[in-house]
Amino acid sequence: MILRKLLLTTTSALVLAGAVQAEDYVIGVMSAQSGYLAPYDGPAYAGFQFCIDQKNAAGGLNGTHMVKTIVKDTRSDIAEGVKVVQEMIDDGAQFIVSSADADPTIAAAQITMADGIPTMTFAGTAPVLTQVGTHVFGSYPADNQQGAVLAGYARDQGFENVYLVKSPDSAYTLGGPEYFGEVFESLGGNIVGTSNYSLNQPDFSAIVTTIKAAEPTPDVIVTWAWEPDFPAFIKALRGAGLDTQVMGGDVLDTPTVRGLGDVVDGVVHTSGGFPHEGSDYAKFIDDFKAATGTTPDNNYYVNGCDIANMIEQAVMAAGSTEPGAVAAAMAEIENGKGIMSDFTFKGTDRMPLRDVVVARITGAGDKEFVLRTTADPETLPQP
Repeated sequence: MILRKLLLTTTSALVLAGAVQAEDYVIGVMSAQSGYLAPYDGPAYAGFQFCIDQKNAAGGLNGTHMVKTIVKDTRSDIAEGVKVVQEMIDDGAQFIVSSADADPTIAAAQITMADGIPTMTFAGTAPVLTQVGTHVFGSYPADNQQGAVLAGYARDQGFENVYLVKSPDSAYTLGGPEYFGEVFESLGGNIVGTSNYSLNQPDFSAIVTTIKAAEPTPDVIVTWAWEPDFPAFIKALRGAGLDTQVMGGDVLDTPTVRGLGDVVDGVVHTSGGFPHEGSDYAKFIDDFKAATGTTPDNNYYVNGCDIANMIEQAVMAAGSTEPGAVAAAMAEIENGKGIMSDFTFKGTDRMPLRDVVVARITGAGDKEFVLRTTADPETLPQP
């Protein structure tokens, strides 16, 4: 409710602000306020707008370019997202921040391609999203990075046999487990079975039965399932008496998943950062809480802020707000300064190289830090 109020308040303020001034840098923001993307878009937008407001209070990007944001609700619908992106371009948007998934980002990027408007996803991690064009960027560690780090961690823990649960309905839910499996096998592990599910599938009993019958018995199950599919799956798995280790992608870094209690005790997932005491990330949490009364409870908040930092550094490097110049400068950033972690676009496919964190969920609803590393780009499975 607090996030929704923040979204609506900001949007109302934009309407009241009147026409955009010539010197303003205009950023269009796709932010799903309902539907499957809301748990990710909402926190990411809140962190993004918070840091844009901070920068504006200090004179704008690099102290020279005040930012105006045009925020529109996509309702987690791709067709609606395409519509609002065109509206934001018509209203003068020079940069588009798209929803936190590959599929709506790909659709948006096809609209922004004609004018070469830089388009960056809130947290979409499927590396195929940048193949639309050189104007498209990720912001979060990509699935092939996350999958490689998680597979290495799984092998280090002694796991030998994995069962993959994936959905072909989304580039994210399909690709993450496949990247994991490719690296897991290269490290000597075995894929003992694979099951496909449909997004928003309410019943996972058939998949659980198949897992239970797998030979050899898997000692780890990996899925990139998100809400509400992951809660349905983990409840069915534990309800069937299977205590097999479960691992997943960054999408499990939500209070809803952590709030499931004992059924998620011990679940391991990748993420993009951890607020160690004394870190810039910890300071961001304190500052955000002091200003808004809300304590950030996942990494999407801070990644939203880092998107603002990425844009600022690209504009500074470009020495211009012209879309093509900003996109070209963004692609050349090396060791850029972030709060969640630093980032590099130079030499990549515009999915940034960033630290990947492995975390463990406890039955008490906490998140424990397990591992932080940067995947070797030479060893990443290719999209």
